[in-house]
Amino acid sequence: MFMTYAFYHFRGQAHPAGDSPPYFGPTKKLDFELEMAAVVGPGNELGKPIDVNDAADHIFGLVLMNDWSARDIQAWEYIPLGPFLGKNFGTTVSPWIVTLDALEPFACEAPKQDPQPLPYLSEKISQNYDISLEVQIKPSGQDAPLTVSRSNFNHLYWTITQQLAHHTINGCNLRPGDLLGTGTISGPEPESYGCLLELTWNGQRPLSLDANTTRKFLEDGDEVIFSGSSKGDGYTIGFGTCTGKIVPSPL
Repeated sequence: MFMTYAFYHFRGQAHPAGDSPPYFGPTKKLDFELEMAAVVGPGNELGKPIDVNDAADHIFGLVLMNDWSARDIQAWEYIPLGPFLGKNFGTTVSPWIVTLDALEPFACEAPKQDPQPLPYLSEKISQNYDISLEVQIKPSGQDAPLTVSRSNFNHLYWTITQQLAHHTINGCNLRPGDLLGTGTISGPEPESYGCLLELTWNGQRPLSLDANTTRKFLEDGDEVIFSGSSKGDGYTIGFGTCTGKIVPSPL
């Protein structure tokens, strides 16, 4: 199990509301993002894109990934520049890389894409994998974690092979060991949303963890635990846990 400590009092610029000027200070909207990531195997030469139908040959396997986000800082930054301080302070991955060969028994049809992708993203076989995903939060002082979301990798709209092909279509070169995050994996039901921004409607609907505890966004002492697995006939393939705990910033 890997443990990454992210600072709740991570600082940056944010825009409170209306016409108020931006302010500099600690984030008030620290969030997790339920993702997985592809670990690149063989890369490609600079200037030579990878064909989408050959992309699986360039993916060694998958890991769980928490793409931590400071939503208030992110919202202010992305309009002119794209996310920077809202995303650069921490990423957590699970300890085990599960190869695509091991996941092949759990391959399933990917969601129908409408409109039809451009030809360079049109796959002969468009598939995802049936991987059950779960997010738990363990507040400080609690004996056990509480489940806040259950999703599945099969909800991913753009397949990992499409994502890899798109990344290289302009000639960008990938190298062995590069990590490509999928983006948040949310299902169609509210209980399958993959981040607090969606689960709480950006803090408008606090999430009940138990009778006495609610969350709009993460707080000091919270431990966030991702798990994922695929179950076959008498066996289970897992990724280990992807875990991070929020500690107060020393700044």
